[in-house]
Formats: sequence, structure tokens, C-alpha cells
Amino acid sequence: MTISSTGSSFIERPLCSLAFVSEDHSYEANLSSLRSLIQNTPSNAIVVIPELAITGFDYEHFDRASAYASVITKTLLALAGERIVVATMIETRSDHKVYNVAKVFHQGEVVHQQAKVELFKFGGEHDYFSAGKQDEIALFEVDGLKFGLLICFEIRFKRFWQKLEGADIVLIPAQWGKLRTQNFVSLTNALAIMNQCYVVASDTANSDTTGMSGIISPFGEEQRNGKTVCLSVDYKEKEVRKMRRYLDVGIT
Repeated sequence: MTISSTGSSFIERPLCSLAFVSEDHSYEANLSSLRSLIQNTPSNAIVVIPELAITGFDYEHFDRASAYASVITKTLLALAGERIVVATMIETRSDHKVYNVAKVFHQGEVVHQQAKVELFKFGGEHDYFSAGKQDEIALFEVDGLKFGLLICFEIRFKRFWQKLEGADIVLIPAQWGKLRTQNFVSLTNALAIMNQCYVVASDTANSDTTGMSGIISPFGEEQRNGKTVCLSVDYKEKEVRKMRRYLDVGIT
């Protein structure tokens, strides 16, 4: 935490976007690699893992992928500590339907979770997953910070941008097709500018995905991972407050 010249306190905290190569059908290896990456981030970092980075969309072994959600959850509950870690997983919920679920881990708890609402039909997701409920897309607070979360394809829907107005940070785990790379870059940049917030977007770095993980400031200044597996940029609350004060578009 820092103190401004006027004596007001502002939160500062490391943001980390991962550009992770997910190995097909290698759940244990992927989880082990991610564990090492997370352990090397600052102890209070906010870390976003790419969408389904551990299992991938393993439709050929869907039951195995769904069962592995418990292993992922147990591992990240133990690993997060003071970090805020965001991961998605294939999970069967109490209604016996399978969802693409995002979970936020902090201090040994799942402090927020939501299932993907807008499934990517072009990729056949609707043939395997049930859609989540729209009311799960909502602001949530952890350690004095307001967060919003959208899973991959959901960033194309403007109604969700409005639901996340007022977020300090929007978290985006993604597995975005390489042919639509510019769409991913443009949308994540625009979301930060429109909502005057930080955006942390993490995509897999596989041959068929963008690899354009990055962190965008409320002013729209982007830093992309490139060849850096884990990019770290400080969240500065002062920058959010400054944008909303001087370019007042009604976001508080």
C-alpha cells in the first residue's frame, strides 16, 4: 500500500497474466507447471490462469476432465495463500450438469465462482457444457478490491461490460482462437478503456491460440506477455481513481 501526497492511501498490488502452453491430456504435468509458476509470483499477487489450461477442452475424456476438478480445486486452495488466483475447470455441479466454472482462490477458500454463460457454439461447447446463469456475472470484492470476471467468449457481449461497471480489475481467463487474435487484443484494450479499470487477460500460448495474454491499464496502455510466461504489472488504485475523476463518464 502507498500513501499519496495528500495523505490518502491507495492500494497497490502485483497483477500477473500467464501465457501458458497447455499440453494435451497431460493434466498432472500441466498442473505441476502451473504450481511452479504460481509459487514464483509475489506472495500477494493476483494471478489469472488461461481458460481450462490444465485439462483443455478434452471432450474425448470429458468424465475424466470433470472428475479432475476436485484435484485442481484442492491444489489451488492449498497454494493460493495471500494471492488471489483465478482458474477455470470442467466441473459437474449439484444439478448433475457439466459447466465451465471459474473459481477465485484466496486464503484457503473459494471466494467467488461463476459458470460460463455464453458458450462458443462455433467450437462445439454447447454440445458438452450447460450454460451458467447470467446473475453469476457480478462484481465481487476481495481484500478491498472490486473484481469482475468474464470467461473468454463472454467479452464479446456488451451487456456484460455494463454489469461490470465499477470494477477495479476485470479478470479474463481465455482460450482464444489464433485467427481472431486482433479481436482479442482490441476487445481487452477497449474493455479497460470503457470501464476505466485494469484488465488482466490470460490466454494459452498453444499453436492454435493467440498467446496474447496481457495487462491493460485504465488509460488503455497495454503490456502483452510476448515470450514472457508470467507478466507482472502493479495494480495502482490511484490510476483508477484518477481516470474516473478527470474523465468522468459516470463510473464510481
